[in-house]
Amino acid sequence: MTTAVQPFQFATAAYLTRVENQRVHNIAEMDAALADASDASIFYHTFQTLGRHHFLTEGFSNDFAQWVLAGLNQPALAERLASIDVRDYISLAELRADLRRIIASFREENPGADERQAFEPFYFLQAVEVTQPLPWDAKTLAGFRASLERLSHASFYYHFIASRLRLQLRTNDFSHWFENQLGLKELADRANRIDIYTNTLDTARQELSQLLEREIGK
Repeated sequence: MTTAVQPFQFATAAYLTRVENQRVHNIAEMDAALADASDASIFYHTFQTLGRHHFLTEGFSNDFAQWVLAGLNQPALAERLASIDVRDYISLAELRADLRRIIASFREENPGADERQAFEPFYFLQAVEVTQPLPWDAKTLAGFRASLERLSHASFYYHFIASRLRLQLRTNDFSHWFENQLGLKELADRANRIDIYTNTLDTARQELSQLLEREIGK
């Protein structure tokens, strides 16, 4: 079994939520607010939604889509916003631009919807990340498999979802290590294809564990 030169260092993260000074009541205000919102706020309402609602496999995948549906009763726009897949992004600037592009297109098609007031306002939030290394690492795939079972939801989310922007790659910490330290590109690709929208964090971990078991058993 291959031993990695660089062990996988497991870590976890906690997030301190802070309320921003932006509040919007309609689509026009949302468009303007998205232009000025901090990167941390964009990250909170998209990537971190998956961590906060990790136990859900139904409903919309980001806070913007959810508010457009529940607050504005605009299901068509909500579906367009929900179609954004964070796995496609290595930059929050690109994600912000696509959110605004979707809203701009909707505003052009539905000029009367711009000023329609929401049932409740949307408050922009952000989370400050505090990371902490865990007191164990892994040098082999078997060691990684054993450690995976010990991870909290916060640690799994940190490595499997939030890491995509940190790496500036369309992958996650686990797949990056499988390919670059163990030479297991096929395993890395399969792990990276685990659907983070139809799975909870628990079922995503189970799916990853099954992939590891099959690889170890070869």
